Amino acid sequence: MSRAPLDAPAPTLRRDEFRRLIARLADGTEHLGVLPVRAFPLSAPDECFALLDEAGHELVWIPSLSALAPADQALFSAELASREFTPEITQVTQVSTYNLPSTWSVETDRGPSVLVLKALEDIRAVTPTSLLIADSHGIQYRIREVSALDKKSRRILDHFM
Repeated sequence: MSRAPLDAPAPTLRRDEFRRLIARLADGTEHLGVLPVRAFPLSAPDECFALLDEAGHELVWIPSLSALAPADQALFSAELASREFTPEITQVTQVSTYNLPSTWSVETDRGPSVLVLKALEDIRAVTPTSLLIADSHGIQYRIREVSALDKKSRRILDHFM
C-alpha cells in the first residue's frame, strides 16, 4: 500500500465504539485502528506526522497539526498523548552518589519521581540545550532547557556530564 501524496487532503478522524481511531482518507477508504506517530518528537513535536495502519504501514503524511480540522487535531493530539510518556525534569532534588549507578530524586511536570542512572551514556544531548535521560527501567526523562534548571540541579547535573 502506498502512502497518499504530500498534497493530498488531510484525513478525517473519528473513534469507534471501542475508542479506536478511524481515519477516512482522501480516496474515501476508511482504516480502523490507525496510529499517529511523530517523525521528530523532540526537535519538532508539532510538525511532521505519519498516520499508520494497524500493521504499521504508513497511510498518509501530515506536515503539521494545522493541516487537520480542529476536531481532528484534538483526536490526533489525544491519541498521541495516550501513547507518549516522557516526563520533563524540572528539578533534581537529590542524588544518592556521584558514582554509578546513582539514584536520583527529581521533580517532573508529572510530579516527583525517582530514577536510577546506570551509565553516563544514558544521558544524551538532544539539542545543545536539552537532554534526554534514560533510567534503569527504560523511561525517558527530558530536560527541555538545562539553563532553566535551578543552580543546585545544574550543579548536580554537571557532575554527570
